Amino acid sequence: MRYMMLVTADESVELGDEAGDAVTEAATKWVAEMDGRGVRLQGNRVRPTSDATTVRVRDGQVLLVDGAFAETKEQLAGYDIIECADLDEAIEVASKHPVAKYGAIEVRPFWD
Repeated sequence: MRYMMLVTADESVELGDEAGDAVTEAATKWVAEMDGRGVRLQGNRVRPTSDATTVRVRDGQVLLVDGAFAETKEQLAGYDIIECADLDEAIEVASKHPVAKYGAIEVRPFWD
């Protein structure tokens, strides 16, 4: 079954150079492990919310808002699409992602 992993983190948290390098290294290892297992189909980081544009259409009008529109402290930082046998395996994969230690990983199945 395919799952979308939404990687979220608090953009106001500054890790510092050493901690940031450690997360980058851990993420590189996580990608290598999941690619090696054949469960990670694709994934990438996304730019910060300050680079986002929210698009809505209301009454035929296109409405744009600079930035992301989510009333939450944690914002989307990236995504991965994974192929797992079941939700238990998807949770195990998500729990190994380094951002899970300071952010959150939402695991959501695709519609069949």
